[in-house]
Amino acid sequence: MASQKKDAASNRRGGSLIGKGIVKRFGKKEVLHGIDIALEPGRIYGLIGRNGAGKTTLLSILSAQNPLSLGEVTLAGEQVWENIPAKEQICFSRELTPTAESGIANLKIQHYLKIAASYFPNWDQPFAMKLLGDFQLYEKAKIGKLSKGMLSMITIIVALASKAPYTFLDEPVAGLDVIAREEFYRLLLEEYSATGRTFVVSTHIIEEAAAMLEETIILKDGHVLLQENTEELVASCIYVSGREEEVEQATVGLDVYHKERIGRSVGAMVKLADGQELRADGNITIQPMSLQKIFAALCQEEREER
Repeated sequence: MASQKKDAASNRRGGSLIGKGIVKRFGKKEVLHGIDIALEPGRIYGLIGRNGAGKTTLLSILSAQNPLSLGEVTLAGEQVWENIPAKEQICFSRELTPTAESGIANLKIQHYLKIAASYFPNWDQPFAMKLLGDFQLYEKAKIGKLSKGMLSMITIIVALASKAPYTFLDEPVAGLDVIAREEFYRLLLEEYSATGRTFVVSTHIIEEAAAMLEETIILKDGHVLLQENTEELVASCIYVSGREEEVEQATVGLDVYHKERIGRSVGAMVKLADGQELRADGNITIQPMSLQKIFAALCQEEREER
């Protein structure tokens, strides 16, 4: 029996986290609309979207902190909801709000971390203490007295020290200065390289995080707009500008996004599918695009098929 339990736990750690047909309603308002999503072991995902797109809600459902209205979430084929062994493999570290109602404002950091440790069987206390030192946090300081940046440091410590195979971080660098943000990226990549854990990072600071994201998931208006390999996504998108008629000729049959007028010229993002090429006739300019600019183009306007 003990051997069977150990095998089941091993399968969960090595299995995929799958969401199928996820719908979430708050009263009469539907905020997630039939989302299908697959998270594979040993990858770093970026979850990006505008405010209100549903990112936090989706992560809370995938981690079984929030019930879904329709659909299912499974880890290695097992339902996650009300399944403690499965939930122990997932950490969702989100922004702390130390209000009187939350009940954590008067907790000292050391006590908060002790509570967090009780949820994760793989919790690494020496690692948590090391991270406190790295971030120069005093373990006896009260949560309610911490700055926004310090609160973000606490969420990072919980996420990394949890050692959960699937770890979600929601806006982990909010309030951090550039030095602290660089330290976070370094720590996450070190932990990923050492353990092969799966991380999902939801952030608005896209350019800084882009280099470490293996896959990008873009959420728009409660739908998954795309989920693609980040490097391949960036390579497939170009910005084309020039005289309107020449841009139109060059992009016939291609997917064009966010067409904008620039004086007498026009510019637009073009997303090339496998095997597609731009007809670079005429005097047009072609430029590469960053992940942030791709995100902005995709979310500002729907595709225009030409």
